[in-house]
Amino acid sequence: MRAAKDDLSSHVRFMRAAIVLARKGLGSTSPNPAVGAVIVRNKKIIAGGYHRKAGLPHAEVEALRVAGAAAKGAALYVTLEPCCKWGRTPPCTEAIIRSGIKKVVAGMMDPNPGVSGRGTRALRAAGIEVVSGVLDDECNRINEGYIKHITTGLPFVTLKLASTLDGRIATSMGESKWITGREARGFVHRLRAINDAVMVGVSTVLKDDPELTVRLARGRDPARVVLDSNLRIPLSAKVFKEGARLLIFTIAGAGRAKASMAADRGAEVITVAGSKDGVDIKRVLREIGKRGVTSVLVEGGGRVAASLLKKGLADKLVLFISPIALGSDGLPSIGPLGIKRLKDAPRLERMASRKIGPDIVLEGYFGHLTGC
Repeated sequence: MRAAKDDLSSHVRFMRAAIVLARKGLGSTSPNPAVGAVIVRNKKIIAGGYHRKAGLPHAEVEALRVAGAAAKGAALYVTLEPCCKWGRTPPCTEAIIRSGIKKVVAGMMDPNPGVSGRGTRALRAAGIEVVSGVLDDECNRINEGYIKHITTGLPFVTLKLASTLDGRIATSMGESKWITGREARGFVHRLRAINDAVMVGVSTVLKDDPELTVRLARGRDPARVVLDSNLRIPLSAKVFKEGARLLIFTIAGAGRAKASMAADRGAEVITVAGSKDGVDIKRVLREIGKRGVTSVLVEGGGRVAASLLKKGLADKLVLFISPIALGSDGLPSIGPLGIKRLKDAPRLERMASRKIGPDIVLEGYFGHLTGC
């Protein structure tokens, strides 16, 4: 059931409150979705909750616990259709039915093909009114990684680029620290914190020796993924530091001794098929998807960016533009794409921009069905 027009303004207001709560769980709930819920009585929010971490109570249960007996006869607003199956926690539908909630307003249906619609049917069978589709686009954006992963097995791929006005990521001598300001770098660290993994090519490791951790924001460190077809990564590289897991992707024939030493330092070395661009990037994404990674932030370099774009595997672009120019002798932000016709060029949709410190950040989604 869709929301009636006369109820829509109230539904939107309370769903926005649930969305604010859902965002608090970003980066902590994977492979589960981030979900928020509020309980409303007499047009006032009396309780709220959000899913804090996989294995902990879901948002609906958290909100019901806060509301207690006051939940009876009230309305529950939740960003995702309540679950109706056992996982690490009991079904939320059972808790909702027991509580005496009379109406459930869901932002989006669960995209999981095995359960979609079942929670709604269970609630309606118990006599509870269910309204769906309130701010569903916003609710979808919160869980882009969960949706992509549960429907395709692949992670949601965000390509992050930081370039000059003329699209360069380094000088002709390779100097790139720092093209963007500290504010932009802090934003990148927040992106790391809400993604399951951060990916770079080995050239970035060799040139910049990044830690790929979260230091300029709050949140947990993502898994680190390095594409290294010939196992050139130094064993002294900072990505070997203790903490989040390290996945190194290489191709058959790379040195076994080096792979063994990397494994001894805590890395998981994974062999995949090769391509003319190095490791087969789609096979890499499938392998990390199998390991529960629902979202990946790709930070470098230009060759990796080109590989993703040529195969239509990037879902979203976050582009930081610095107010400087380096000229044609600077290193381009994206490697060769082999495009001969404009209609074949990757194109962004749903774009938005804003200023962060001295830089501009442009965000948009690539206009194709990616990774399927």
